[in-house]
Formats: sequence, structure tokens, C-alpha cells
Amino acid sequence: QVQLVESGGGLVQAGGSLRLSCTASVSISSYYTMGWYRQPPGKQREFVAVIRSSGSTDYADFVKGRFTISRDNAKNTGYLEMNSLKPEDTAVYYCNLVNTYWGKGTLVTVSS
Repeated sequence: QVQLVESGGGLVQAGGSLRLSCTASVSISSYYTMGWYRQPPGKQREFVAVIRSSGSTDYADFVKGRFTISRDNAKNTGYLEMNSLKPEDTAVYYCNLVNTYWGKGTLVTVSS
């Protein structure tokens, strides 16, 4: 069974930074992608970022230049470094492997 656990969420002021972690119970090197999605209050889940086994990355336009996705295969952990946070970034952030296995999410609240 694949289990993913996010951590690092919390309350931060606009303009601040936060680093989210996603630790897997399996070897993440066995999966082509690790991704991050978020769900703002009252809205649909939306794509944030993805990293492939090759190391290539893609980002949603609204986070490009502000967020950085990475993974540490030795630790079976992925990261989402979030900078210049905006109130619109407030959401529950979820990590996944190959858009199939999902964590339970971690809440990020950005105050204005």
C-alpha cells in the first residue's frame, strides 16, 4: 500500500515562505512523477507542480517563479518550496505519485 504524508503547512503572512514535505512509504524513484495539487476553500482541486523521474518540472502559471518542486529519492520525500506567498495561495495542498496515490493534505493559510 502506498502512503503519502504531507507536512509543513501552517499560517504565514503574505510575502512569506513555506516549505512543504511529502514523505512516501515506498521508493519514489519507482514512479515517473510526484506532483502537488491544491484545493482552495470552496473551489476545485487545481494543479500546482510536477516533477518527473528525469528531473524535469512543470508548474501552473500562477506559481511559476514563486514555487519550486524537488524530490530526494534517498529520503523518499518530495518538497514544494513556496515563496512570495499570496492570500490566493490559501488552500489544502496535496501531494501525489503518478496522479494515483494521494496524501491527506496539509493546510496552508496566507494572511493578507
